[in-house]
Amino acid sequence: MLTSKQRAYLRKLANNMDAIMQIGKQGAAEEVCRALDEALEARELVKVSVLNNCEAEPKEIAEQLSKKTRSECVRLIGKKIVFYRKSRNKDIDVLN
Repeated sequence: MLTSKQRAYLRKLANNMDAIMQIGKQGAAEEVCRALDEALEARELVKVSVLNNCEAEPKEIAEQLSKKTRSECVRLIGKKIVFYRKSRNKDIDVLN
């Protein structure tokens, strides 16, 4: 669980980031979860964009992907979602 200061710091870092993934019709499909899991392991902080043709609401997508990837939704604004998960790789640590 992130503290409010950690969450604020991560939001600040994510402001200038581009979305590296897009979620379309398939929603929170297994392929999307696997890709997000790999991105979180490599980067720790990932911004995702939900396309207009996605049938599910961004809030539902955020909840589903957070559970499936064991990550935290740092921020959800409109159709942009920011996820964070500490990497198992000790060389990377966004919060420090």
